[in-house]
Amino acid sequence: MRSQEQIREIVRLLLAEYPDERCSLRYAKPHELLFAVRLSAQCTDERVNMVTPALYARFPTLEAFAEADVEEVERYVHSCGFYRAKARDIVACARVLLEKHGGQVPATMEELTALPGVGRKTANLILGDVFRVPGSVVVDTHCIRLMNRMGVVDGLKDPVKIEAELRRLLPPESSNDFCHCLVLHGRAVCDARKPLCERCCVRHLCRHFSG
Repeated sequence: MRSQEQIREIVRLLLAEYPDERCSLRYAKPHELLFAVRLSAQCTDERVNMVTPALYARFPTLEAFAEADVEEVERYVHSCGFYRAKARDIVACARVLLEKHGGQVPATMEELTALPGVGRKTANLILGDVFRVPGSVVVDTHCIRLMNRMGVVDGLKDPVKIEAELRRLLPPESSNDFCHCLVLHGRAVCDARKPLCERCCVRHLCRHFSG
């Protein structure tokens, strides 16, 4: 386990390395981010960003999504994989947002995770990116891999347990941006198969590098 001082230095260095950290999914409205994250499950953000412009042009409002034929939505999102479940969840979610939340994306974990197709990872992303809630922690595959490699969490694989541990360890005001940095660092440097340790700005603080 890294010390609190080491963890804060890891956060500082990664935030400095990726000063323009942000979600790579493109959206203009909160519900568009919600739907894009659903589409990104088992799919790359790059692919989702190729699909969503046409999808959002065809269904420009939440009302349009709520009234959509699920099979038509399927055709737009087919290339994202698991398209039937994703299309069904998007239409159902739009309807719940209109019926129960006045057409607004809710701002609490409990309300978000009650929406069709929304789990804690998605909810934390919405809370952090849309509502800027301190302490929001998005635990994806990059976060799990990097936090274990660096020794910030010790052998944890369960996303819920990792989220709780990172909420305890990370500075609340930086946690959301830091999680975006982990995604960028995981893609550019800390690859799953062959991490480029010689290029890593936090290698001197990393358990994997130091052995």
